Amino acid sequence: MAVFRIERFSPLPAAEAWRRVTAWERHGDTVPLTSVSVRTDPPTRTGTLFVARTGLGPLGFDDPMEVVRWTPPAAGRAGVCELEKRGSLVRGRASIDVRPTGAGSHVIWVEELWVRLLPSGADPLLAKVGRRVFGRVLGTLLDG
Repeated sequence: MAVFRIERFSPLPAAEAWRRVTAWERHGDTVPLTSVSVRTDPPTRTGTLFVARTGLGPLGFDDPMEVVRWTPPAAGRAGVCELEKRGSLVRGRASIDVRPTGAGSHVIWVEELWVRLLPSGADPLLAKVGRRVFGRVLGTLLDG
């Protein structure tokens, strides 16, 4: 299993950083050949289901995820969102924490990925690619 961690500091208040990083459909805007669709009605909560579809035409794969913990930030308290990846190709967990700071917010994204077709020896490379891809996603979401 590949594990990686990304941290970003933002001048945004925690509530706004939270809103941006949990805008699931926008996650696909930065990942090449990927779109994200939410399968449950808003608002996001525990039990929300969404799918990241990566591919070109009929060639690709789905990465279905479920929100298993949803605690938005409030009154000086950190927000925590935990996801479970339940695909046939990609499995794992992700945790997104948004903590208020005196200057805005601190976002911590930790991902644990298991890709069925990759041997465990590829985990360091997968973690490196994950840090780069999801780091770009996080930066894009927080910046705009």
